Amino acid sequence: MVLVVIKLWHSAKILYDVDNSTQYKLSKATIISDCNTSPLTDNSEQSPEMMITNSTLKIATFNLFNYIEPPNAYYEFERIYTAEQWAKKQRWIIDYLTEHQPDVIGFQEVFSIESLRELVKQQGYAHFAVVDEPQVIDDFIYKRPVVAIAAKYPIVEVASVKHDYELASTLGLTEDFAFSRRVLRATISLPHIGNTDCYVVHFKSKRPSIEIDETNKELTAEKNIIEILKANVAGGWGSTIQRGSEATLLMIEMISRREATQQPMILMGDFNNDLADGVLSHLLTNTLRFAPAFDSKTYLAKYCLNDAWQLFTKLHDDCELDEVANESIQGITDKDNRCLKPLRKATHYFGASSSVLDYILLSCEFDSGYDDSFFEVSDYHTYDRHLINPEFERDDLSTDHGVVCITLKLRE
Repeated sequence: MVLVVIKLWHSAKILYDVDNSTQYKLSKATIISDCNTSPLTDNSEQSPEMMITNSTLKIATFNLFNYIEPPNAYYEFERIYTAEQWAKKQRWIIDYLTEHQPDVIGFQEVFSIESLRELVKQQGYAHFAVVDEPQVIDDFIYKRPVVAIAAKYPIVEVASVKHDYELASTLGLTEDFAFSRRVLRATISLPHIGNTDCYVVHFKSKRPSIEIDETNKELTAEKNIIEILKANVAGGWGSTIQRGSEATLLMIEMISRREATQQPMILMGDFNNDLADGVLSHLLTNTLRFAPAFDSKTYLAKYCLNDAWQLFTKLHDDCELDEVANESIQGITDKDNRCLKPLRKATHYFGASSSVLDYILLSCEFDSGYDDSFFEVSDYHTYDRHLINPEFERDDLSTDHGVVCITLKLRE
């Protein structure tokens, strides 16, 4: 009689009791985990209750672009959707949700909270949360839209992230520093992985923080241009400081939360900046200067975030290496049979320029290169048809951002 032990992820083990015969027929197996012990009988076909369900999860970030129900207006009194326009905008959102079926969605630019809550509920999202309200300028005119989250799985806790005021002061920020838009943290009970902290952000835009009268008739034309230039230079830097500070203070809170709960982390939203830019690149910090190498290797990865795109392409590259190895073994040399390296699509266009502003960042539980991970990023999709090939009748009331949706597959 031979006893074979096979280790599964997260300390689960299967002990196979194998007949010492030429066919090595499986006679019995027992799963031993942290929480239970259950027998597996010798069935060649798994029973329905033993099949793994919900083996994939879809996470999306969706900037809705001025989601406000008429007769309310956004920013200025004439910016009101007609009933027909509003129905068309809602239809576009519903069509996306129907086609792509994300399980968790982080929304930005939400003015009409209850309207969105009802819309997603009708599409199967029973769980919805916000942590703020838009600001009323005058009766029916609103500014400062908020973020929201919708999920098909239970939201067990919701909070508005509070930053460390002492740290903010150390960084040279004023006492009244605040996130330009409150950061939402929703703890969602996801299949297989349990309570997961999902953060939704809409970082400060690149719009200059200093406003100036651009049609000041008291100044000469040249002097007016000079003043506008100064405001753009200084105000643009002010917005950059705000955006970078928001990311820094949020990351510190995420690390502290991770230490306290050990729960997986997902950060999604409109970052209003290229992630590779030095302003936000510290969100992906994964090396430490002067820290003990062994300790860093042991503990650091658990507290770091990973760009979902990088995890996806890394998995793609690993598959490609396997293909190349197989081709070598099989004598296949046709390079056309190999996968083409995926290219990241822009999520925003401004004039002739394009950029990636919308991101989903993941903790190590979703990194296939991490030994104890549960999921891997099997697909990364940027929905951009309305941006690069729009049809007026279909897309004129859609959004000015691409919609990013990733697929997480349970590791085998």
